[in-house]
Amino acid sequence: MMRQNVSARAGLLVGLAGASAVLLGAFGAHALRGVLDAPHSELWHTAVNYHVWHALALVLAVGLGRGRSGRVATASFAIGIVLFSGSLYALALGAPRWCGVITPFGGLAFMVGWIALGLSLRSPAD
Repeated sequence: MMRQNVSARAGLLVGLAGASAVLLGAFGAHALRGVLDAPHSELWHTAVNYHVWHALALVLAVGLGRGRSGRVATASFAIGIVLFSGSLYALALGAPRWCGVITPFGGLAFMVGWIALGLSLRSPAD
């Protein structure tokens, strides 16, 4: 029963990550066309790009990740999307420059996620 609840939550997380990546990509391509200047549009594009790739990484972490390392990978990818892509979305929309301080923490979360996923695939369970 507990495993079913974890899977349902993980599935919801994957679905939200993927759907929000598509939504924000479309929003940037259509609603923000002509509104953002080139540098801000590039920030938006970078945010969407990392968002999409790491939504896919979440699928891997949820589907293939095992044990504690798999859970760390899942959480790290989700946190990375929020911090990395979220801060770039905010900067593209005109948030204060200090929001850029958040971005590297999201990048670090992505790196932790990839390492944890790799460890999870290497060992049976931890």
